Amino acid sequence: MLIRLLDIVFAFLGLLVGFPLLVILTVIGFFDTGSPIFRQQRVGRNKKPFTLVKFRTMKKDTAHVASHLASSSAITPFGSFLRKTKLDELPQLWNVLCGDMSLVGPRPCLFNQEELIAEREARGVLLARPGITGLAQVNEIDMSTPVLLAETDARMLQSLTLGDYFKYIFMTVAGKGRGDRVR
Repeated sequence: MLIRLLDIVFAFLGLLVGFPLLVILTVIGFFDTGSPIFRQQRVGRNKKPFTLVKFRTMKKDTAHVASHLASSSAITPFGSFLRKTKLDELPQLWNVLCGDMSLVGPRPCLFNQEELIAEREARGVLLARPGITGLAQVNEIDMSTPVLLAETDARMLQSLTLGDYFKYIFMTVAGKGRGDRVR
């Protein structure tokens, strides 16, 4: 309950304080791809679908597959900057505010990532809200290793403390972790 309250407060403050930056990145993204906001159905808590919102980092015609299956040639120059700085994740604060996500939790996957969904389901990971960051992200474990990712997510959720919540957020903001690899 406390973590949900912190999620709401930090997401609201992040959107409020970050609003000028969000506007600037949206305008630049419009010139980069013509469609700066990326929306995609993802697996949420209890396998409920939700629409994840991010800044677009790949060309509009890129196939809707997990990042590790997408070609690096699909990433735009501005998209590369957004990924390196993790600014592409900022719009997900809206998902946190709406209750679809938490700041800390397992990264939401696509419904076609059946192996990862099965591994997470077997370990009870899908009972939690997906998150923007977490133990796997700060340790550079991505969706290309579904068993390891599900094990790491489960370990994080079983032992998550308030201190860990702040630690993972701080590590992410400080630049730890790279996000999903692209081939």
